[in-house]
Amino acid sequence: MNPATYQRVLGDELRRLRKQRGWTRKDLKRRLQSDISLQTLATYELGTRQCSVVRLAEICMALDVAPHEVLARVHERVFTDVPDGRIRLDLSLVVQDNQPELLPLRRWAHDRLNQLPFGRAPEVQLDFAALEYMAQLCGLETVELVGRLRSLTRPARTA
Repeated sequence: MNPATYQRVLGDELRRLRKQRGWTRKDLKRRLQSDISLQTLATYELGTRQCSVVRLAEICMALDVAPHEVLARVHERVFTDVPDGRIRLDLSLVVQDNQPELLPLRRWAHDRLNQLPFGRAPEVQLDFAALEYMAQLCGLETVELVGRLRSLTRPARTA
């Protein structure tokens, strides 16, 4: 397990839960029992600062979700959604896709394909940080982008 990946996924889950409620970080801060800066909340959500177990429990209580549910979701994402924090992506499949939300990703994939040396496989591996950045460009949550990319990479099933 990569601790940095786990921390980033935890932050992504906390941010997703907060946004799901339509709250700003200020809204969440007002619901916390202890005094915490907005910058500290931001670093937890970005996964650049470790969150203690007690602080995680406090944030989860404010979000009205059980800490073990959040950790279970993080565990699931780290160990099933993006193994080792990476996903293999076939650039040619991305270019052929027509989902409007993935337009920025299609443009990037098209440019990457044009830069590849002749005969090289059109595949790249994206780490979690790249996936987070691309999700922001596409206006999607990271987990949603990963799901969409996985649907592009799955082989078609025959009956």
